[in-house]
Amino acid sequence: MEKVPTVLRRSAASRFVLAALIFSSLARAQTAPPQSGTPKDQKAAPAAPAPVDYDGWGRPILPQAKNPNPAPAPQHDISGRWDPANGPDDGGQFLGAKTLPVDGKPGHEPPYTPLGLEAYSETKPSNGARMVPPTETNDPEIICDPQGFPREDLFQLRTTQILQTPVSVIILYEFDRVWRVIWTDGRELPKDPEPRWYGYSVGKWVDDYTLVVETNGTDDRTWVDHAGRPHTGDLRVEERFHRVDHDHLEWTVQIDDPKMYTKPWLAMDRFPMKLQPPSFDVREMICSPSDYVEYNKLVGSPASDPSRNPSRDKDRQ
Repeated sequence: MEKVPTVLRRSAASRFVLAALIFSSLARAQTAPPQSGTPKDQKAAPAAPAPVDYDGWGRPILPQAKNPNPAPAPQHDISGRWDPANGPDDGGQFLGAKTLPVDGKPGHEPPYTPLGLEAYSETKPSNGARMVPPTETNDPEIICDPQGFPREDLFQLRTTQILQTPVSVIILYEFDRVWRVIWTDGRELPKDPEPRWYGYSVGKWVDDYTLVVETNGTDDRTWVDHAGRPHTGDLRVEERFHRVDHDHLEWTVQIDDPKMYTKPWLAMDRFPMKLQPPSFDVREMICSPSDYVEYNKLVGSPASDPSRNPSRDKDRQ
């Protein structure tokens, strides 16, 4: 069987999840309560099977048995291979930051300044309530620009490997196979840094099990999340890595950019990760420009072509 390019699989997965979310909402809205007289012995529909993910060697990631008495967390140590505790798609965040998905519901937007709201109106994401056809998006990640930070936390947060040295913490992300270095040697953030895709990060332990990380100097060409939330070069991001016990880690992300938002806001709140065995192999997900061209030819351009999708123009009338 011919292999599907990674970017095609990734894009298809994003749209599948979005379709599933929409379908689920419609199904809940259209499901009426059972009428009186419903037979008591009527069998309920079987539950859908849980999604199965695989490591980089094709071995299934089996659900781990819940341990009522997990081992205590090691002190000043968040190293290991971590996977989303609630399943492989929980960190997808296809509709935007985990705490504020752009799903059309009130209260799901951060506190924009007028400048922030103007900048937000100019982004054209390919998912969510503001989505445009694939070839009309201006998402820089779609054309394989680095998605940068903090979006690396807020879109496709999948298996993550964390390594520690005496002076740093290194995070290896599955998505786009990128890494970040968090310096823990006591240095301060640069005062006037040259912009970098993933910024400059420093961390310190505030207790035996919690590492607080501050990041600045991020490139303002990137988006905060997949929904197109904007930021400037003044962005400051705070992450908190709290190791609950030996097998569980909570990851929190707070956004602070006074030019775009009137106050800091939580983008991810205690996102749960579970520890995988040392033999676990992290998969490869890389954005390839040649794969993107092929995807656009097969999927993106046809979806944006009015002659192939006449309902689009009808909906805009």
